Amino acid sequence: MTRDNSTRARVPTARADPLRIGGRSVAAQLRAGAPGLTRRVLSRLPTELPVYAELPDEELAGDIAEIVQHTLRLFADVVERRLAVGDADLAPQRASAAQRAEEGVPLDAILTAYQIGVEMCWSESTEQARPEELPAVLELFADLLRLQRELIAAVSAAYLEARQLLDGQEQTGRHALLAALLAGESPEAVAGRTGVRPAARYVVLTLALAAHPDEARPGSRAGIAARRKLRRIRQALDRFTGEPALTALDAAGGTALLPVDVAPPWPEVRALIDRAACSAGTAITGAAAIAEPAGIPEAVTRNAEVVRLVRSSGRGPGLYLLADVLLDYQLSRPSAALAGLADLLAPLDRRPELLLTLETYLTHGLNRRATAALLHLHPNTVDYRIRRVAGLTGLSPSHTGDLHRLNAALVARRSLAGGGAGG
Repeated sequence: MTRDNSTRARVPTARADPLRIGGRSVAAQLRAGAPGLTRRVLSRLPTELPVYAELPDEELAGDIAEIVQHTLRLFADVVERRLAVGDADLAPQRASAAQRAEEGVPLDAILTAYQIGVEMCWSESTEQARPEELPAVLELFADLLRLQRELIAAVSAAYLEARQLLDGQEQTGRHALLAALLAGESPEAVAGRTGVRPAARYVVLTLALAAHPDEARPGSRAGIAARRKLRRIRQALDRFTGEPALTALDAAGGTALLPVDVAPPWPEVRALIDRAACSAGTAITGAAAIAEPAGIPEAVTRNAEVVRLVRSSGRGPGLYLLADVLLDYQLSRPSAALAGLADLLAPLDRRPELLLTLETYLTHGLNRRATAALLHLHPNTVDYRIRRVAGLTGLSPSHTGDLHRLNAALVARRSLAGGGAGG
């Protein structure tokens, strides 16, 4: 990504006379005033750019000061000899940009710092300009713009090249850490193999993602929409803990591990999933658990079962805990009682409309109007069908004991239809 200016002519184009503004040689003024101007630039940076206030004082007085002075003297050379700027001239700026990238200084702050220096350099050179010196001022302005263009290009390219390398290394490390945790390796083994010490605990998320409407569009647009959806979900997860989440996600969903020091309140985690869904423009059905590194594989397996139960029971999108589906989970375990529970609804096998009405009615809290609206029926029809269910099965949702048995029977039927969950 480094710009190659090696073929650019470096032969000076001599000025007939030194460029003078305010009766003084601009190049000589810049060289003589470089130390003082450097100090003034350095005093502004921490004030206007808080990230520079976080750098060590010795770094500001050392590396940063050297770059400022080098840039000032480079501009003096450009003005005096009208030199085109080449790679060798900007090597210190590129090296500095790569170092700032390693330190995590944002690129916009670095470019703003250069802009502050350029602005102060311009003020220093033109504050005593006379009306008759307008041609010289315009010539200086052109020189300054040319140098600024070269600075921005060189610094941005070096920064992005360094950042890309660092991001690639970090991404490889995160993938290795995620794979080790999902495999159940001990924290000591993970740290020894990946060089990264796992967090004390993680919020383990299993997510099922609905398709964004744009994913149904033809051609490459579907792939772009899927990547956009995943990027927005990852961004929401990263913001939650303030560092990159460990994720293995595709367009249909997957696993995410959020490192935490202490278990966050569940309403906050649920709100996180709601925000991610809103940002991505898609429905998310997920399960969550808190686990230490050794417990992550079991948590992932259990989460997957929770998501399956949630979706098979017709519950809506959102984040669920095992506590939300305890009855479904327990009844999904292999048991001799399952068949007996399922048989409670056998009289409805030839009346699928009654079975559907019952399931919808129970799922929506015995709300006849909501059930009617979802099934496009009159509420009286719902009442009639529920009475028919009671007549055929001997179980009425209006009786508390029967209601529990009906719920259990529906869960048992779903579990047997899905082949069970295993041991």
